[in-house]
Amino acid sequence: MSAHQDNLSLLGDLISKAQKLGADAADAVLVQGTSLSLSQRLGKPENLERSEGQDLGLRVLIGKRQAIVSSSDFNEASLAELAERCVAMARVVPEDPYCGLADPDQLATEFPDVDGYDEYEPDGETLISWATEAEESARSIKGVTNSEGAEAGWGRNDVAIVGSNGLSYAYTSSGCSLSASVIAGQGTDMERDYDYTTAVYASDLTKPSEVGRIAGEKAVARLNPRKVATQQVPIIYSPRVSGGLLGHLTGAINGASVARGTSFLKDKMGEAIFNENITIVDDPHRKRGLRSKPIDGEGLANKKRNFIENGVLQSWILDLRSARQLGLQSTAHASRGTGSPPSASTTNFYMEAGELSPEELMADIKNGFYITELIGMGVNGVTGDYSRGAAGFWIENGEITFPVSELTIAGNLKDMFLNLTPASDLEFRYGTNAPSLRIEGLTIAGQ
Repeated sequence: MSAHQDNLSLLGDLISKAQKLGADAADAVLVQGTSLSLSQRLGKPENLERSEGQDLGLRVLIGKRQAIVSSSDFNEASLAELAERCVAMARVVPEDPYCGLADPDQLATEFPDVDGYDEYEPDGETLISWATEAEESARSIKGVTNSEGAEAGWGRNDVAIVGSNGLSYAYTSSGCSLSASVIAGQGTDMERDYDYTTAVYASDLTKPSEVGRIAGEKAVARLNPRKVATQQVPIIYSPRVSGGLLGHLTGAINGASVARGTSFLKDKMGEAIFNENITIVDDPHRKRGLRSKPIDGEGLANKKRNFIENGVLQSWILDLRSARQLGLQSTAHASRGTGSPPSASTTNFYMEAGELSPEELMADIKNGFYITELIGMGVNGVTGDYSRGAAGFWIENGEITFPVSELTIAGNLKDMFLNLTPASDLEFRYGTNAPSLRIEGLTIAGQ
């Protein structure tokens, strides 16, 4: 019997125990993880760690009451006790009218191959070689004076989920990462920057020497920053930070936020909230995508979906609970952990690229701000008010000129979304991705 079959059998037995104790319905998820991580500084490894862990979560439903208990102890006696405790809790917790498993006829019957597992497992020497090459490359850049270090890692997760509704599925995922962070300058005139790469397959990582070179060049480019006066100018978000705007969007169109009435977009369904050239997509089946998964966390069939199409908001992000609360159908965006009930979240979420290159996007800007770093989380999800610290580079006559720091940018996300133009430089480097983005009319608070 394979490890996946063993895990599915273990969860099936646990659910049977819960039902014999009085559960009306139950589901359980199991995660077994293995990871290898390295950190080093100035060529000397500081930490090389391998860890293996396992966790299991049982959810029991009695009527409209539900309880969840998790454990890392898979001993048969311990699991029997876990089932007893979970059923006892479910008898006394307050009712939740919207909780519940998927109906059997809602469950997925096909499981697309998302190519989410790389069989290659790097050893410690390989991680050391990656980190060493990245750090040496960064330190070779003229102007780099010190290093904050380099880190490399690998991980694998085996996941199984079983429900009394007939759900039974298991899969394996993996990922690798590498980063380098260095310092340029001397004394009180020092600046730091970094670069990193992450991928499902080790072969898809950016070369270590390239990661280091970019980190070093970015740190040196930030030396001798200036301050600018308070004003309103066009702003370009670099791809490093542009995905954050999509993060604010996902929070605002999450079904749970809409149901609570705490979203600034709660009454915007079917309306244009971006310009007509904007399309924003979630694609759970993207091959080798960092967040790809063949089905959602409640066993529903998921699919590629346009949440913004021609600028118009098409759908909320829904799991079963938020869909029931809003009187809608789930969009199969449930995410599941071992210690909490399912909740709605995106997978590979991205804004489609525009037609203009970043250079063309800023060509007509007489004075503007190119953002490479955002600080703080000054965003009001209820009103859309937006205020964050920022650093980057000043744009003059269509060209990036000198570094700037200690600025605050302010506006409202509703206005920002409507006045947003994407460039053509979309890359899939993160779970949420966007190209360079130009936004008009933001206020910069400077000196």
